[in-house]
Amino acid sequence: MNRQSLEPKNEINHGRLLIVYILVGLVFLFYLARLFTLQIVQGEDYQTRAVDNRTREISLTTTRGQIYDRNGTVLARNEASYNVVVTPANLPGDEGAIQEVYRRLSELIDIPVNNGDTAEETVRNFTPCQTDLGISQIVFIGDSLAPFDPVRIKCNVDETTARIIQEQSSDLPGVSVEIEAVREYPTGETTAEVVGFLGPIPAIEQDYWENLGFVSNRDKVGYAGIENYLNDVLIGKNGSRVVEVDNSGQILRDLEAPIEPVAGNSITLTIDTRLQAAAKASLVNWMERKSLQLGKPYTSGVVIAMDPRTGEILALVSYPSYENNRMARLIPAYYYNQLNQDPHKPLFNQAISAEQPPGSVFKMAAAIGILNEGVVTPDQLINDPGLISIEEKYFENDPNPRTRDYVCWIYKSGGSHGDLDFLGGLSQSCDVYFYKVGGGYKDEVPEGLNIWRLGEYARALGYGQVLGIELPGEQDGLIPDPNWKRITVGENWSTGDTYISTIGQGYVLATPLQVLVSVATLANDGKLMRPTLVKEILDSEGNVIKPFEPDMLWDITRDPLIHVYDENFFQTDEVKVVEPWVVDLAKEGMREVVVSGTAKSIFEDAEIQSAGKTGTAEYCDDIARPLGKCISGSWPAHAWYVGYAPYDNPEIAVVAFIYDGDEGAILAAPVVRQVMEAYFELKTSVNP
Repeated sequence: MNRQSLEPKNEINHGRLLIVYILVGLVFLFYLARLFTLQIVQGEDYQTRAVDNRTREISLTTTRGQIYDRNGTVLARNEASYNVVVTPANLPGDEGAIQEVYRRLSELIDIPVNNGDTAEETVRNFTPCQTDLGISQIVFIGDSLAPFDPVRIKCNVDETTARIIQEQSSDLPGVSVEIEAVREYPTGETTAEVVGFLGPIPAIEQDYWENLGFVSNRDKVGYAGIENYLNDVLIGKNGSRVVEVDNSGQILRDLEAPIEPVAGNSITLTIDTRLQAAAKASLVNWMERKSLQLGKPYTSGVVIAMDPRTGEILALVSYPSYENNRMARLIPAYYYNQLNQDPHKPLFNQAISAEQPPGSVFKMAAAIGILNEGVVTPDQLINDPGLISIEEKYFENDPNPRTRDYVCWIYKSGGSHGDLDFLGGLSQSCDVYFYKVGGGYKDEVPEGLNIWRLGEYARALGYGQVLGIELPGEQDGLIPDPNWKRITVGENWSTGDTYISTIGQGYVLATPLQVLVSVATLANDGKLMRPTLVKEILDSEGNVIKPFEPDMLWDITRDPLIHVYDENFFQTDEVKVVEPWVVDLAKEGMREVVVSGTAKSIFEDAEIQSAGKTGTAEYCDDIARPLGKCISGSWPAHAWYVGYAPYDNPEIAVVAFIYDGDEGAILAAPVVRQVMEAYFELKTSVNP
């Protein structure tokens, strides 16, 4: 082969080599750029990730504050609960030895070694202590998530079992007992509606609580009662440890000084557990007694006792209630569903949340209104023939009014009250008297109080608004007016609407707490005190950090709350007070209720002089309607009674409400009397 024949081939080889060099150079430049990006541009980010991979923050559990009654009786405290846990990484290395550990543990805690599967869905829905999985499956899930973290196998074992496991620790490698603080409620169902209970952090609130340092699957928050409303006071603040871990998750060392948890504050309530128990017993006993006598079941009711001078709630009973100890460690689904499906709503606090027609106890709002507005004078006689007929008008010049009859409660037995002055009308709870003075009646009462002015006096006594008690779910009731009816019902206000509103029927709704506060305000000479359950707040050392201070919301005799209306019932800019003599006369009327009126038979032999008001409120709701009770002209009725004692120097005001309880004087008044007597007996036993 000659030289010339080789030259073209060398040229081709040089060209190929150049391409290779270029490709190698490009690859080198690519990796150089990538290296620059990783080390220089993104170096800090990767360094942070590396630190994060070996750094772990551990939450240190705080201690929740306790709850006491006014006498120091413990209502909620923390007790030790024993949980059996397994740390997967600490189990023996031999599979046979592991199975022997599982077998021994199974015999001690009565959980099978194997049960169920570890499919993806099972793992996703796994919750320790709320599963049917066997020990092997639970440990498998724990090992796959964090082998050095203990996984709970069984919660709340008895102390004997916990001690046996600890004593046999050498034969049970990887198994240990975890001590957890859980809530205990020594007074249980007696105070459940006040204290409430705890539950796991709801999914919808998970981000909020985790941002505050709490752990979703471990920490609990208040679900009801004081535990819920004052959760932020009781819960405290978790601490934390920042530690270095190896690639398997085992802790190597602390990277920072630990932040110690801050214990929650404790709360002393105004409740007297002894009076609470007496009130609940009285309510239940009277309902059971009347059920036997009348052959009719009485299923639910309320009793609240308050110091009218300070607003302190001494007892608050909502019946039926629930056993909060059954939900102290975990909330059993079957029990919770049973409570939710009960038509009488044990989880529903009727004392503050049930909006019911108040009936004649609401007449106290009309009573102070008619005197303060000069609708009638105290001595003016109003005739009750038992039945009156009025023209039902839906606007001032209604061309087609229809005649409608309105009767007094006494007319149902064929009677009437005849002529009554203010004290007589109030003490006899005469419906016709209040119809006439509330809505007007011919020449006898040319101008009644009217619905607008009635609303002013009702709100001044606490109706139609949330009063601020420290419980979740308080409702504001309803004081209706023409605007409300037009918007909500789509109808004009009628003359009859005013008549029946005056006696607490129609659209008027109130909670038992509002009824109590209305009369307590009059008993306290017009001073409306905010109802409260909190006596004081203490730190973890027992020092008082927030002492009790009564909170007067207003004084109806000094604070101008009542708007003045012109002759056409348009509101003006003028406001006024309720005259003190009006309050005094209203109190005198309530005294006559127990001396000569509708509650005489219940209180005539009582040692302590009291005053009060009966109430019988017709209703038709979602419970009565399906039972066929809502018969026109003969609706079922709730029983109310509200009163205070002593009459001359009130210390206690009490309201009783019995659902479907018929006449207030028959069922509710005896309960109030017994609660008052219990209060004074307890007072004497403490201060002989």
